[in-house]
Amino acid sequence: MSKILITGAAGFIGSQLAYYLWENGDEVTLLDNFSYGFEDNLIFEKHDFREEIIHGDIRNKELLTYLFKTVGFDYVYHIAGITPLPDCQTNPSLAVEVNVQGTVNILEAARMYGAKKVIFASTSAVYENNKDFPSKENHVEPPTLVYPSTKYTAEQFCKVYAECYGMNVTCMRFANVYGPHLDCLRTQPPVVGYMIRQLYQGKTVELHSDGKQQRDFVYVEDLVRLLALVQQGEGFDVVNVSTQSVISINELYAVVAELMGKTDVKPQYFEAEHFWHNYPDLYNGKYRISEEVLSHEVCKYTLLSNEHAKEKYGWKPEVSLRDGVQKTIDFSIKVLQEKA
Repeated sequence: MSKILITGAAGFIGSQLAYYLWENGDEVTLLDNFSYGFEDNLIFEKHDFREEIIHGDIRNKELLTYLFKTVGFDYVYHIAGITPLPDCQTNPSLAVEVNVQGTVNILEAARMYGAKKVIFASTSAVYENNKDFPSKENHVEPPTLVYPSTKYTAEQFCKVYAECYGMNVTCMRFANVYGPHLDCLRTQPPVVGYMIRQLYQGKTVELHSDGKQQRDFVYVEDLVRLLALVQQGEGFDVVNVSTQSVISINELYAVVAELMGKTDVKPQYFEAEHFWHNYPDLYNGKYRISEEVLSHEVCKYTLLSNEHAKEKYGWKPEVSLRDGVQKTIDFSIKVLQEKA
C-alpha cells in the first residue's frame, strides 16, 4: 500500500484517479479548493470521498508543509490547475499563480519531505504550434496562449527539480480527455460535454469554423491506468497520453447525436473567433487579442504519439470512442437531470 496525494481531486480526472487508486488498496489523500471541482465527483458506487477530502489550495505553503510532513507521501499526483483556455487568457496573473507557482510549491514540498515521485498533469496544448505529427515528447514548439505557456513553464520546473535534486518527476501530456464526470455544466465545457448538454436541453450546438478540424481524444479510464503505471521509472520523463488517432469535430458530433437519438438535429456553424465571444475582456484594452491566434486555436490539428507510453510502460488505450462516448452520455444525463 502506498500513501498518495492527489491535488485537484474533486475534478474530473482527479476524482477518477482517486477512486482507481483507492480501489487498488492505496491510501489516498485528496486536496481541492473547489474552484472547478464538484462534490458530486467524489461519490462512487463503492465509496464516498466527500467527508475525506481536504478543502485547501496548492498556493497555501503552510498547508502543504503540514500534509507532506505529517503523512509522508510516497507518490504525488499534481492534477490541480486552471485548465479552461479562456479563463487563463482573461486572468493570466492567476493562471501563473496557480499553474506555475502552485506546481513549484508541490515540487518543493516533495523535495523537502522526500516523496518518491511527483506526477504532473500537463497538456497536449503545449504542442499548439507544432507542425510535425504525431507530436512526440522530445519536440515542442513553444506555445503562444497563456494556458499552455503556464503548463510548459511548469514542466520546465519539473525538469529543474529532477536534475538539480535527483527527484523522480514525470510530466503527463493529456490529449482531449472525456468520460463520466466530465464537466458539462460550466460556461464553456469540454467539447464532448458541451455537445451532450446542448442536445439534451434542446439547444443549438454551435460549432466553429467548418467542423473539419481533427483532434485526439482519450477515455478517462485509459488515462487513469497510465497514471498508475508511471509510478515506475526514475529521473525525469515526459509521457503523452493519447490514442494516436484523430476524429473531426463533425464526426464526433455525428457520434454523439446518433447515440442520443438526435440525428435530425443539425449544428450551427460560426467563424472560429466566435468561440471566444463569451469573454469580452479579451477584446478590451489598447491591445486586443490577435484574431489569428484565436482562429489557430480553434482550427488546429492535434495528434500525439503514444509510442513512448507503449514501449516504456506497456500501456495501450482500450476503450473505443463510441463506447466511451456512450458511457459519458449516460453519466452526463444523470447529472443534467439532477441539476434541472
